[in-house]
This record gives sequence, C-alpha cells and structure tokens, in this order.
Amino acid sequence: MRLALVTIVMTMLLLEEIKADVQPQKNFDDQRFAGKWYRVGMAYDSPGFVPYRDKLRISMGVVEPQSNGNIGMTMWSIRSTGCNSKVYVYEKTATPGVFSYFSVRHNKVKDITVVETNYSEYAIVLKFKKMNREYSQVSLYGRTQKLRPEVIEKFKAFALARGFPKESVLTPPPSSESCPSSEY
Repeated sequence: MRLALVTIVMTMLLLEEIKADVQPQKNFDDQRFAGKWYRVGMAYDSPGFVPYRDKLRISMGVVEPQSNGNIGMTMWSIRSTGCNSKVYVYEKTATPGVFSYFSVRHNKVKDITVVETNYSEYAIVLKFKKMNREYSQVSLYGRTQKLRPEVIEKFKAFALARGFPKESVLTPPPSSESCPSSEY
C-alpha cells in the first residue's frame, strides 16, 4: 500500500513537471500555422489507449485562425461507419502558441501547446488535461502523410523524454480511404 502511494505521488509530480517544462513555439504565428495537417504520430499516457493503437490511422485536420485570436480545428478520421468529423475551437491564452478548449466528451478544459513547428512540414503539439488524474497526449502533425525519419525520431524522443511509455508512442499507417473530399 505504501509503495502504491509513493508511486502515485511520484507520478503526479512527474506529470506536473512535464506540463511546466514545456515551452510553446517561439514567435508562434497562427496565420502560418493555418491550413491542412495530418496527424501522423501520437503518444498518449492513458492506460486505455494501448489496446486501440493497432486500430488508429492517420487522420486529417484543417486549422483556421479566427479574427478574435482563437483557432478553429476540424479533424476527420475514418471509422467503420464512414467518415467522422469533429470541430474544436481552441481559445487563445496570453501566451502565443498556447490554447485551451472545453472537451464536451470529458466535460473538462484541456490545454494545447504548439511545442515546435517549422510551419511547412511538421508540428509537435502537447495536449494536457486533468480528470480523475492528469493525462497528456503528444501529437505529430505533418503537411503530408509521410515525414522525414529525423522528424519522426524527434517526436518519439520528445514523447519518451516526457515519460510516455514506449508502447504508447506510435506512428499509425495511412487510411485506405480518404475523407473529406479534396476541397481542402
């Protein structure tokens, strides 16, 4: 029992440190960040994530800056029932590159930090939420579905350095179907 308590406390301290030491992209520019992105990598520290990792496929999203400084994000993914879309509004904070949004699914506010991007090829994004415990997710986005090996290794190293288990870091294959239409 004592070991379990120590483990829980250490995990909580580590996760708070993970959140605190992450800085957003320097001089983040939401206009340059706009456009089509593919989620080509993901790391998630939820124990419920690992059994589903083989079912995940690359998904596509479109980032649209809004006049008030917020960012609209529409994500599409293929499910067994067809194309599924979700729309998010990431609210700006006082720090450029850091956003928050309210998750209807979890009934919680989540923080989003654009950790690193070169705008034309890739972006590493950290999502943080506090529920019955703290959870983090790191996503690797690409302007195309295939990124250079060095970029994928940078994403994996970032996730592993923040304590994500190796089995929860993945780069899913592309979907055999496409959605939405080619208008984006």
